[in-house]
Amino acid sequence: MSETTAAVAAPTASVTAPAAAPRRGRRVALDAARVVLALFFGFSAVAKIMAHESAVQSFDRMGWGSGAMYTIGGLETAGAVALLVPLLAGVAAIALAGLLAGASIVQLTLLDPPNAVMPALLIAVVVLIARDRKDRTAELAALLRGPTAARRGGQ
Repeated sequence: MSETTAAVAAPTASVTAPAAAPRRGRRVALDAARVVLALFFGFSAVAKIMAHESAVQSFDRMGWGSGAMYTIGGLETAGAVALLVPLLAGVAAIALAGLLAGASIVQLTLLDPPNAVMPALLIAVVVLIARDRKDRTAELAALLRGPTAARRGGQ
């Protein structure tokens, strides 16, 4: 390598090193958010699956039966567990965004409109998680398509 090339390459290396720190900080923050959200959805699911009085009352106010309560509790459980699995976290975040959108609409229309803010804010967090995990989601999609799909795409 010539001296000119070395002089040009050295500043480039020093410029890219500091850029890694914000990415690492963002990753740590999003990983912490995944754990907190998994706990949040886990506790919310337990209340529904165990038919806690507050959950039963909410579903009665909506005019929905216990089947809907158990179904949503099951979806929240699956989402909470999947958030903790790196390969599934992106898909879980996308699914939970849908669940949270529904929760926000229900709060606005059937329950307490001021409480619609919380699920709307959580949508922003799960969208950030889904965006951060898009490479892993693509990896999962490729795994699900299997090796024959990869061979067809290459022809």
